[in-house]
Amino acid sequence: MHNARPVLCFSFGLLAVSGCSETAKLPVESGYGPAPMLPEPNKTLLPTVHIARAKGWPPDERPRAAPGLRVDAFASDLDYPRWIHVLPNGDVLVAESNAPAKAQSQGLRGWIAKKIMARAGSGGPSANRITLLRDGDGDGVPEQRSVFLENLNSPFGMALVGGDFYVANTDALLRFPYEPGDTRITAAGEKVVDLPAGPINHHWTKNVIATQDGTRLYVTSGSNSNVAENGMRAEEHRAAILEVDPQSRTMRLFASGLRNPNGLAWQPDSGALWTTVNERDEIGSDLVPDYMTSVQDGGFYGWPYSYFGQHVDERVQPQRPDLVERAIVPDYALGAHTASLGLAFYEGRLLPQRYYYGAFVGQHGSWNRRPRSGYKVVFIPFRDGMPDGQAEDVLTGFVNEAGEALGRPVGVAVDKSGALLVADDVGNVIWRVTPDDR
Repeated sequence: MHNARPVLCFSFGLLAVSGCSETAKLPVESGYGPAPMLPEPNKTLLPTVHIARAKGWPPDERPRAAPGLRVDAFASDLDYPRWIHVLPNGDVLVAESNAPAKAQSQGLRGWIAKKIMARAGSGGPSANRITLLRDGDGDGVPEQRSVFLENLNSPFGMALVGGDFYVANTDALLRFPYEPGDTRITAAGEKVVDLPAGPINHHWTKNVIATQDGTRLYVTSGSNSNVAENGMRAEEHRAAILEVDPQSRTMRLFASGLRNPNGLAWQPDSGALWTTVNERDEIGSDLVPDYMTSVQDGGFYGWPYSYFGQHVDERVQPQRPDLVERAIVPDYALGAHTASLGLAFYEGRLLPQRYYYGAFVGQHGSWNRRPRSGYKVVFIPFRDGMPDGQAEDVLTGFVNEAGEALGRPVGVAVDKSGALLVADDVGNVIWRVTPDDR
């Protein structure tokens, strides 16, 4: 990533005092792997704010693919494409979505968040729809594009179980009837369960995945704050993965202490549920690494009281040493402030064999680190169901020499042919990664 321009800090009164002098003392790579470096916290008066201003892609430009791979636009001119779901017949569904209008905290913190979102290119209204892309001949160019579902409420995750299509809105899990080959659903959705939302709704995205037999659904629910500054009552069923029984329409806490889980995927070797998690901010550019981890039923992963196991966050009062003692250490760190969101295990046969059963992760990019981190897609090799090796860059070049974001990766998925699809919510593009056979 290039940072030729001097650091650009907000000049809005006190924000100019914030973290302009605060900078990382460790390379971002030190925050990757099963045992990342965790220096002492560096808490400043106000948070470090160093985000790439959203610009979008100039004509005929694209990300840089790793050697042996190429990247092409699969679809463009979308409206904040966040998440991707591939149906069994190969149809690609894209959730075009943004934060609900009132999903902001109040006061100075809320004002800062609003400025950050606008600068990052995500402050506009939500399209509230799912778009279908059909590439019937498999040439990487969709012949058909249609509105699959509309009038949703900040939709994100999607799952298909038999003839039931599930959508995770920001405030509810909905179920719609689906027939193979449908290009549009007009039936009214049926609410399965309410999901945590409300007037703050700090982390608004909700993802969903189904078990193979479809008897259970798992839904992500991010925290309502950075480190519980709104009180723990505001965190009910948040910073968690929730288990839903769609038949009885009941829900229970499956795993907790996960500040902002997003990606959900079943690991092909072990069958375990894995998630990507965005960790806390405002204690320095080197803390805290985001991570991916297998998820244990009843497991507690530290938030807000500790991070990466038993590293206590002293900002949170009163403390809970009983919970800190049993906090599970995540399996694999993904770098401080990288905003690791998308997660897909590779089970295709199109890409080189070394990618089989490893994990692709979409990193949306930092706002709270100098120099910036993330803004790329990475790959983590797996062996016997666990990470086995260093993270590798797959797509880079999302930030230009001037420090502007041409794009920002979010969701990742594997299409029916085995190509990797990447949602880019600043470029408004779905990218398609294939072998470079030229």
